[in-house]
Amino acid sequence: MTGNTEVVVIGGGYAGVMAANRLTRRDDVTVTLINPRPSFVHRIRLHQLVGGTDEAVLDYREVLAEGAGLVVDTVSRIDAAERRVTLATGGTVGYDYLVYAVGSGSADPGVPGAAEFAHPIATLEDAQRLRPVLDATPAKAAVTVVGAGPTGIETAAELAEQGRRVTLVCGGALGPYLHPRGRRSVAKRLAGLGVTVLDGPDTKVTAVTRDTVRLGGGRELPSAVTVWTAGFGVPDLAARSGLSTDALGRLLTDETLTSVDDERVVAAGDSAAPSNLPLRMSCQAAIPLGARAADTVLARIAGERPAPLNQVFAGQCISLGRRAGIFQFAHRYDVAVGFHIGGHPGARLKELVCSGIVKHIAGEARKPGSYGLHRVSGGAKRRQLLQAEQAEQAKQAGQAKQAGQGKQAEHGKTPATAEQVA
Repeated sequence: MTGNTEVVVIGGGYAGVMAANRLTRRDDVTVTLINPRPSFVHRIRLHQLVGGTDEAVLDYREVLAEGAGLVVDTVSRIDAAERRVTLATGGTVGYDYLVYAVGSGSADPGVPGAAEFAHPIATLEDAQRLRPVLDATPAKAAVTVVGAGPTGIETAAELAEQGRRVTLVCGGALGPYLHPRGRRSVAKRLAGLGVTVLDGPDTKVTAVTRDTVRLGGGRELPSAVTVWTAGFGVPDLAARSGLSTDALGRLLTDETLTSVDDERVVAAGDSAAPSNLPLRMSCQAAIPLGARAADTVLARIAGERPAPLNQVFAGQCISLGRRAGIFQFAHRYDVAVGFHIGGHPGARLKELVCSGIVKHIAGEARKPGSYGLHRVSGGAKRRQLLQAEQAEQAKQAGQAKQAGQGKQAEHGKTPATAEQVA
């Protein structure tokens, strides 16, 4: 490709900013980042914003390359055929390549009263709305946190450390990702903070009212403030724009993160579903995916073949208040192992990770192309999963074909006749 290339990045989170920064390594590429907020949200600190120990935002000048332009707006539609996006304010922006990195948020809880009376914290605005609610609530009033993934555990611990009376409703297992040893460590820390942990099959929330949370086993909990951290959802921009998505609305791509519909559209982060086998929602996945998406675009500009996804995981780190945490180590294909670091060393390691994320992104802004963790091998596990998925798809296609032929035989029609009738 000759001349200047226009690349639009939708979404200014971990994946989008990494992609935008990396794309500036070529002088003949103009990068425009479109984001609805003027500040970068350090999302893994949102529970600290709720607890009042961090604001969870940074100026884009700290993390975004000087060569990348920032447009503060929301994309309402992607017109892939015309290669342009429509903004909520009414304007349009054209592109040669598009990086789709719109991130994720809360899903509709589907529980009576939850949307009205529970407080999500998946976005900056959610957390900013919840903080004054907690500030206005007496310290000893009952607070219920629903969802026992990392966000739920971190929020419960953060609030309990401040003297709040917290109940954590798991809706199943505490920390499903964790190894049993890590889970016991987290449970011990939460108990030490005074958090009541309700786990098991009877802890599914069936309804939320202004001052109660009802569980599937018939139990009713008093709750002055209910915080909802369960569920996962992505913006429906891709689906509304006519692009192929998975069941949750993530953009379907191949292993180079290229849309299955259009090679000019590349996805990264929580909103990407490579080969319909999306990675775990995490900044640990988002940042390398952002780098990989940028490399795919740069390869196409150079007339080269993009490299496939090559993701590696180290584990999962969870803060347990300001004085403790856990780093749960894992196989590089993202399955927890028996080893973890807890207590105060776990807290220090968690903080190192949080600050390290910003350093990775800012480092790429200062020196585009310097980040390289997305090239570290995740092993053969993903390839095995892909082969199994392809075999299952072939099996289902064969069964569907046999079923169709059987139906045609029942009606005394040959395949050609049935095809003509259809």
